[in-house]
This record gives sequence, C-alpha cells and structure tokens, in this order.
Amino acid sequence: EPTREGPMRRLLQLFAVCSGIAAAPLAAQDGPASDTLPAEPGSELRVWLLTAGPGEAVWERFGHNALRVLDTRTGRDVAYNWGIFDFNQVDFIPRFLKGQMLYMMAPFQTGPMVDAYAGTGRRIVMQELALTPAQRLALRDYAEWNALPENRDYTYNYFLDNCSTRVRDLLDRILGGPLADRFAQAPTGTSFRHHIRRLTRTDPLLYTGMDVLLGTPGDRPISVWEEMFLPMTLRDALNEVEVDDGNGGTRPLVVDEAILVAGAGTPPEQAPNWFAAYLGLGLALAGVLAWSGRAGVRGARWGRVTAAALAATWSLAAGLVGLILILVLFTDHTFMYWNANIFLLTPLSLPLVALAPIGLSRRGGSRAAARISLAVVVLAVLGLVAEITPAFRQGNGIFLALVLPVHVALWWTLRAAPREGTGPA
Repeated sequence: EPTREGPMRRLLQLFAVCSGIAAAPLAAQDGPASDTLPAEPGSELRVWLLTAGPGEAVWERFGHNALRVLDTRTGRDVAYNWGIFDFNQVDFIPRFLKGQMLYMMAPFQTGPMVDAYAGTGRRIVMQELALTPAQRLALRDYAEWNALPENRDYTYNYFLDNCSTRVRDLLDRILGGPLADRFAQAPTGTSFRHHIRRLTRTDPLLYTGMDVLLGTPGDRPISVWEEMFLPMTLRDALNEVEVDDGNGGTRPLVVDEAILVAGAGTPPEQAPNWFAAYLGLGLALAGVLAWSGRAGVRGARWGRVTAAALAATWSLAAGLVGLILILVLFTDHTFMYWNANIFLLTPLSLPLVALAPIGLSRRGGSRAAARISLAVVVLAVLGLVAEITPAFRQGNGIFLALVLPVHVALWWTLRAAPREGTGPA
C-alpha cells in the first residue's frame, strides 16, 4: 500500500494482504462544487465503498477496499485507506516475524490514487451508500481523526484486523450495528483455510507455504461477519442490508453500484482438491530416493550421489519448516498455533542433512541416521493419527500425502545401507 508522504511510484511498492485499488479515473463521478451551504451538516457529503478484486501479484490475492468521501460543496474527494504499511518503518522485520506488524490508515486524493492502480486488470466496484447526513458527517470526522499521526497506526492481523475489517467495523458503528446483527451468526460453511486455498490456487508455492503454516485455528467454521476479512465478502454483504429510510420504512444500503473495471472476473468459490497431486509428488520423490539409494547400496556411484543429495535437501527443507512451526509458538501469530504439521515436518530432520549422506554414500555409514529417520517416520505416523482426531482436524491430508512416503523411503534406504564391516547389500 502507498505511504502518505512517498512519491507516486511507491504506490505500487508498498503492499500486503490488503492490496491497492486500480480503477478508471473517477472525475466523472464528482459532483460540482457549490457555494450554497447545505441545509443540514453532512448533506454535502457522498460516501462510496471502493472494492478491488484479487490481482496477479502475491499482495493482491485477497483484494482491497477503501471508503471514498466526496464533499460536493468544496470538491474535496478523498479515499480513506486502512491497508498501508512501510518497509522503512522502525523494526519492520522484527515486528513482522513476531506477528506485531504495524499498519496505518491515511487519506488519499481519490483520482490520483486510483489512476496509480489503473491498468492492473483487477475488477473494481464502487458502491454508493445510503447514509443519512449525520452518518456521513460522523464517518468523515472519524476517518479524519483516525488519520492523525497519533491515531493512524494499528497492529495488523490478517484475519481479524485488516483493511477490510476496519472498514466493516466503521460502517457498522456508523449505521448502529446492522452488519453485526445480521451476519455475526450467519454461517458460511467455510473456514479461513478455505479462502486462503481458493485465492492462492494459481500459485502452488504460495498455496503450499501459507497452508503449511496455518494451524488448527484456521479450520474452524466462520460466520459471514468473520468472512468480511475479505473485501469482496463485505462488498457483497452490503447489497443485502437495508436501512431506515426516515419515513418508517427501509431502503437498500447500497443505492448505486458501478463496475469501474470489469477485470478478469470473479475468483473461484471452491478451493482446489490437490490431494492426488501432492500424493503423486510424494510417491515420485519417495520412488527416486528409494531407487537411487538402493542402486548406491549396490555400488553405483550415481545412485549414492543422487540419494545423498535428495536426502540432504529433503531433510533440510523439512527441518527448517519444522523449526519455524516451533518458533511461531513464541510469537503473536496465533493462527499458526496448534499445527499438526509439526508431526510431519520437524527439526529432528536437521541432523539428517549431514548424517543421511554419510550413511548413504560410504561403507560404515552412521547408524544414528537410520534411527533418527525412524523417529521422524514415527512422528509422521502420529501426524496421521492427529489428522483423524477431532481436536486437530486441520485438513492437512495433502501434507500427509506428500511427506509420509518420502520419510518412509528415506528410513528404508538408510536401513538398507551397509553397516561397518559389511559390503554392499
């Protein structure tokens, strides 16, 4: 997201889960300035929710939103943006690692901001909201107060406190609570993991990385209110809300909706089922490891080298991920807690980075390597048990399918390696 004081080109550099808006210029939407004083304070204001759908870049995958406020009397046109961070802020990296990342809110001139994001091909929707003059004024005044240097920063949480939930909460407060009343208990039949998977499906590496780090808290069923961490859900939910029309009846909250940029369409509703793909990859890696290791045991140098390199690389990756899964328990990344993947990917694999190649590449290999590898397999089997235990049930079957075959193949290969005083098997 853009910083307040940086040059325009930084608008495309400072992003996160809530990414920037791209749209056609909005000048045609602006009402003319007027010297006539409004009959009621706030009646000169108009308010829109701006929503950008997912984009191609990593930081654009979950969409973004902002509140646009136009003063038709003065012509001041501002978009209030709660999705801003700065790589140059003090202690940025330590805060990010500890789960205490600071985001900020800032107002931007609407036209230049959306012009800066134009051309990215994302779907841009603008909804005008039927707020009373008093509500529009209260929203504008709160946003201006929130933008003050002493008020603008907040501790970001990717599911519970982000650019979209800040907009949701402000609208709900201004309207008197109808969003929470209607949607806080409305089930979606989905989870946070479901949305992470469906919105990262076009990037297998990102999909895998986010999915392996997300613990059991990401699998609990969520309400529509909670799902509004996604800007697109908030956008769609507002179309279902009605407000008091001032005459004893109701009217839709959204009085007008305009698609500024058609974009590439809407994201898929369902997450992909990649179990077969992960199982196929796990079996392929296991097969290569077992085949090359067996050839190495029989004296083939290519087999020893291939098996040693694959075993070391696999053990390093598994061990480092396992170490991360332990270290996050000492941070505020609470959605990474209670992660059953710790049984599958464990720091216990790290000694095998050195011991496995020794055991596979020369006679008299380390017996410790086979024993450690067996312990890794046992832990992975416990992970399988955890997967069918209601207390965990975090939907990590894809990682069981990937990891367990390779762990078993490594143990089997090390077990078959020659021991001291023996020749090739």
